[in-house]
Amino acid sequence: MPTPSEELDAVTFGETMGMFIADASGDLASVETFTRRIAGAETNVAVGLARLGFKVGWVSRLGGDYMGRYIRYVLTGEGVDISRVVDDPARSTGFLVKSHADGGDPTVEYFRRGSAASVLSVKDFAADYFLAARHLHVTGIAAALSDDVMELSRHAMKTMRAAGRTVSFDPNLRPSLWPNRKVMVERINELACMADWVLPGLSEGRILTGLSTAEGVSAFYLDRGCKVVAIKLGPEGAYVRTPKVAEIVPGVAVERVVDTVGAGDAFAVGFVSAMFEDLGVVAAAARGNRLGALAIQVIGDMDGLPTRAQLQAAETA
Repeated sequence: MPTPSEELDAVTFGETMGMFIADASGDLASVETFTRRIAGAETNVAVGLARLGFKVGWVSRLGGDYMGRYIRYVLTGEGVDISRVVDDPARSTGFLVKSHADGGDPTVEYFRRGSAASVLSVKDFAADYFLAARHLHVTGIAAALSDDVMELSRHAMKTMRAAGRTVSFDPNLRPSLWPNRKVMVERINELACMADWVLPGLSEGRILTGLSTAEGVSAFYLDRGCKVVAIKLGPEGAYVRTPKVAEIVPGVAVERVVDTVGAGDAFAVGFVSAMFEDLGVVAAAARGNRLGALAIQVIGDMDGLPTRAQLQAAETA
């Protein structure tokens, strides 16, 4: 278990689920076989950073079931520290079923109500563990799970930033998890404004700010205390802005799109890892674009995340 003398590069928390991806296209009801993976925005980022050689911890709760054991097995194999993950035998681990994407956005059905991760709370915030990390990554999905997880998100971000750690936030909007759009916008913006680096998609930024352009969305968050805003523009790339920089960073073309799910998390991996390496915000957005392009060429959310050697090969190609 990491201690303050064994520092983590990053820590995150949230729900990870089992995922079953249809092996054939068509109505999920007619599909006979599925490929098993895991799914979770926060663990996508944790695994991506771990593959690049960073020390990463993930905090959560898993059910006392085979799905929870499977998630532990996968994350341990990826080198993610899960020493603060709690087994909850009274609850189940969530899972989802995803259609064969056929080059676009897949249909996804979730089975997560009342899951073990939904009862995460401030009690799961171990200050010694979190403060052993230099960076905290948070998403809006965790905050949508319950009022208790929202409070954990607030507490973690406030504590880490007060201690001089950097904090990144990806809105990852999931309207179906929120009671209504007004609550979603208010709570997501509250958390976004507690972060150093905010990483929305342009469509998300429009919903959250009511502004239509990347320039307007980025100004909204900079005016409220954020230091960097990197807005994902899809195939066009990203718009990155700080008080001193405002630049569109071109995207990376791909020959065939397989599945777009996980592209935003891959962007976060690229962006955060480059910021760890002090490469600057433009280079960080460029790496984010590259990892996003890799992610959309495979079926699993994490399958396209590269190792350090694979990243170096891609960046020098």
